[in-house]
Amino acid sequence: MNFQQCNNLTIKQYKKMSKNKLQKFEQMEGFENVIQPNIKDLLNINFSLKGNWNKDFFENGNPIVLEVGAGKAEYTVALAEKYPEKNFIAIDIKGARLWKGAKDALDKNLKNAAFLRTKIDFITSFFDKDEVSEIWIPFPDPQPRKQRKRLVAPMFLNRYRQFIKEEVIINLKTDNRYLFEYTSAMLKENNIEPIEKIEDLYNSETKSDVKITKTFYEKKFIKKDAKITYLKFRISRNTELVDIDFEKI
Repeated sequence: MNFQQCNNLTIKQYKKMSKNKLQKFEQMEGFENVIQPNIKDLLNINFSLKGNWNKDFFENGNPIVLEVGAGKAEYTVALAEKYPEKNFIAIDIKGARLWKGAKDALDKNLKNAAFLRTKIDFITSFFDKDEVSEIWIPFPDPQPRKQRKRLVAPMFLNRYRQFIKEEVIINLKTDNRYLFEYTSAMLKENNIEPIEKIEDLYNSETKSDVKITKTFYEKKFIKKDAKITYLKFRISRNTELVDIDFEKI
């Protein structure tokens, strides 16, 4: 929420909003499917689940799928419901948003869904080599002025490489044309051919799970007649990716 939005709220509305957030934070403390790391975990000193998610949290050997920048974690919940033979972990720093997905998963008794509250910058502190099989990135912040901070920029893709299986599929869903074009150009620079590249998702016949749900923000974009795009591509843990000067292309 920006400064102008805060000014438009009455004191009563602001207090109610703050109270609701505090209530959600308090509830999450008791959610068995939510992990909220401490500072030692962030520094990769003492996070016990790193390399042990299957054994110690899910108690099975099923593939692990991440949803990064998950927001309300709609994909984690929808995919966990469809694929009980896989494990899903939603990652976001916004606790009030993540609460929604965690609560939905508990209500649906989804034992294969977990919710990790942390900044994506620290993601390598929580997963070990060969631990992740697929990654979903639905409607990330396009970071128009901070190319390196985009969740599909090589800085982040190279972090994911540290804990993925030999190869993993990355799913990017966005309404932001600039982010779509940047990612396409970056993949081309790295000699990565997209598995799917869709410029108008809901006028496509894709059989991918990308249509399994619509996120909170996606519904808003669709109401404004925004075209939803989708990129599905594969990265290898053995090949480092390089960034591009997109403004010069």
